[in-house]
Amino acid sequence: MSDDAAAVEGTLLVPIANAETAARQFETALDIATDRSYRILLVYVVDVPPQLSLTDGRRYLLEDEDERMLSDAAARVEAHGVPVDKRIRVARGVATGILGVADRHDVDAILLGWRGRPPRPDVVLGNHIDSVLQNAACDVLVQRIKTPRPDPVESVLVPIAGGPHEGLSTDAAASIACRNDAAVTLLHVRDPDDPEQTQADAEALLANAADAFDGIPSLERELVERDDVAGTITDWTADHDVTVLGVSRGGLIQRALLGSISEAVGRHAANTVVLAKRYESVSSRLRRLFSGR
Repeated sequence: MSDDAAAVEGTLLVPIANAETAARQFETALDIATDRSYRILLVYVVDVPPQLSLTDGRRYLLEDEDERMLSDAAARVEAHGVPVDKRIRVARGVATGILGVADRHDVDAILLGWRGRPPRPDVVLGNHIDSVLQNAACDVLVQRIKTPRPDPVESVLVPIAGGPHEGLSTDAAASIACRNDAAVTLLHVRDPDDPEQTQADAEALLANAADAFDGIPSLERELVERDDVAGTITDWTADHDVTVLGVSRGGLIQRALLGSISEAVGRHAANTVVLAKRYESVSSRLRRLFSGR
């Protein structure tokens, strides 16, 4: 085993569809992989319609330019000193291909690119993104790639609410901040009419979240009282380069949560947004359900 292979502590799967979207995912992927000593596994999925066999799909649908794009992407990652592998997956659907690679290679996290298009009936972020969020047996990060991420990143906004996916969002934000020497602002928006949360509770949430940013030289904690939580967070995004937040309680994948805080911020933020969903096994979800957390 090589020294590089021995040093790898996990795998980040990055599905890519074209050169433009891949470029906008790379900065975040490199930040996370470098900070966590992950390798990056790039995958291009050939989506084969029912009228073709999978073998014919690869023969007739996979273009030379697709293979070149994948090789160029791998070379770019390797140039940054990050271990990288690449795969072409032939499947009945993009989500099926991504999930198949994730399972086969036992990946630790998936980083998806999202264009931020308007929602459609029964679709929240997009057909394959919704499916991966719902079915992946690993952590999932969704980066809105409608606009390029600033280079370098100078400030990261991290909304804090105490949800089950917040640990992943603070970890990802810390990786981005460390790699870019960026300032971090932790923001909690407290609804003054919420009888279940006191100001002391809100301050404790911010204090607990700050532990993930040990070593970040510029860290601020902001407690704001507003009844419009999503709108307030969205307003704050205008003063930062990147926003990283955990999926709202219950997730992004239920139709009833179309107006959830995380989706609203992800769709309307003024900067680059990364949404984080921590993997929870069925037993973990049941324990949290019955414990009321």
